Formats: sequence, C-alpha cells, structure tokens
Amino acid sequence: MTVAFAERAVRVRTPATSANLGPGFDALGLAVGLYDEVTARVADGVSIAVDGEGQDVPRDESHLVVRAMRTTFDRLGGQPRGLALECTNRIPHGRGLGSSASAIVAGVLLARGLVEGGADLLPTADVLRLAAEIEGHPDNVAACVLGGLTVAWTDGSGSHAVRVPITGVDPVLLVPPFESSTKAARGLLPAAVSHADASFAAGRAALLVACLAGGADALLPATEDRLHQDYREPVMPESIALVHSLRADGLPAVVSGAGPTVLVLARGDVEVERAAARVPSGWVAHRLPVDAAGATEL
Repeated sequence: MTVAFAERAVRVRTPATSANLGPGFDALGLAVGLYDEVTARVADGVSIAVDGEGQDVPRDESHLVVRAMRTTFDRLGGQPRGLALECTNRIPHGRGLGSSASAIVAGVLLARGLVEGGADLLPTADVLRLAAEIEGHPDNVAACVLGGLTVAWTDGSGSHAVRVPITGVDPVLLVPPFESSTKAARGLLPAAVSHADASFAAGRAALLVACLAGGADALLPATEDRLHQDYREPVMPESIALVHSLRADGLPAVVSGAGPTVLVLARGDVEVERAAARVPSGWVAHRLPVDAAGATEL
C-alpha cells in the first residue's frame, strides 16, 4: 500500500485525565478541562518546539508524541520523510493527570490526520486500541479519546471502552509541586490481593459509576479503595495523608491516577470551597469542568 501524506499541518487538542477514581483501578477514567495542543506537519528531519510544561523532554525521535506517531504510521503503512512538531503543554508532567496518555493520543491522531484517508483506516475504536497498546493500560487513554467518564477493559482483541453519563460533579484537583514516578508507584502494588478486597473493590466501583451517573448519592463510600492507594504511600506520603484527611472531613477524595495529585469529586460550590481551603502550602487547587469532547482535531 502506498501512503500519501497531507501537505497541510494537523493540530489536535487532548484533555488531562484522572484514572482509577478510587476503587476503579485500571478501569475508570475521567477527562477534565485542561488541555495540551500539538501541531504537526511533514518536514525534513525532526524538529520539536515545546511551550509550557515538559521543557526537559527530549527533542528527538524519543519524544513520546513522535514515538506514538511513528507507531501509528507503521500501522497505516508508511513513514513520512520527517516531522515538525509544535507543542503547547498545559498538563503537568508526573502528577497523575494523564500527560503521557495525552501525548500518545495526540501522536496517534496527528499521524492519522497526516495520512490521506487516515480516519477511514483508523477509526476511533482503533485509535483507542492502539493508544492503549502504546501506553500499556487503557484507563487514561480511554477518557482522553472519548471524553467524560469512561469504563475501559482489555480482552484478546485489545482494549475497549464505553462512555458513561456523568452529572453534578465538580472535579477539584489538588496538584503538588513535586512529581511521582508511575513506574515506582505501580511497583509497590502486591501481585495478589485477598478475595475480600477484590469483592469490596468491585462493589465500590459499581456504586461509584451509579453515583457519577446521578443514580445514587453515596460518593464518599463509593470512592473508598483497598486495591492501590495505601500501598503507594511510601512514594507519596503527603498525598495519602491529604486523602485520608479530606475523607475524614466528608469529602470524596482519591489519588489521581498514580499520583501524587489528589482529586476531590465535589458536588457544588460549598464542597469545592471546602476542598480548595485544604490545599497544602505550595500545592495548587484547580476546579476544572468535566471535558465532554475528548481528543479533538482542531
């Protein structure tokens, strides 16, 4: 198959995401209104300009957006002669806000957009599947691709996700000034958990989906977790302590993804103000809308 590349530049916008949401480990994801924007065009060689977050990222073929683009071009049947990228990054890196998922999804969509007929060759379900394959798990990329609240799973054919209606939630993100390694945080998780904890997580995750869809008013118990958060305390003690403190005050707080950001699923101005008032010194509180659109070609 001969691949024809577009002469025009392609620009995409990808939202930040929060995964797990407490008990929904590696399954639940939520897209929020904080965005990276990346423009790409076919060029000679590889050039990468970065504005905003991630000034220390490599500016060569090892850049995550470029790697995702190269993988996608291979899937579509050919490579361009070179690439020029312009990245405007607003999603903090290493904070549990899906910056890597955002970069990967951006790369897949940019490559698809630069191939003539790429949208027909790589529909949305395949974008999600490929992005999850690159990322290694589907929770963040599902929310990034589809927007809103998503439930993701993986089977023999790859990763899939469905979008679930969400109503009446005001996400508040308490972002620390320090980073955490996703690899280190995942490395602290046990290889197995008890049947009791697995059963607990399944029930709480199901309850959480019902609550976020507006069918129940029990967000505090619905966000209780036994699968991952406390195991990660050694690499983010301040975050875990903040989660426990907020929850003791009746606020449904969880670790965002692999941390160290803390997410509060507030309902209304009063809970938003209570959460923001508890932000530690040096941290920043963001009240963000739920992103409904997901990754978008602009």
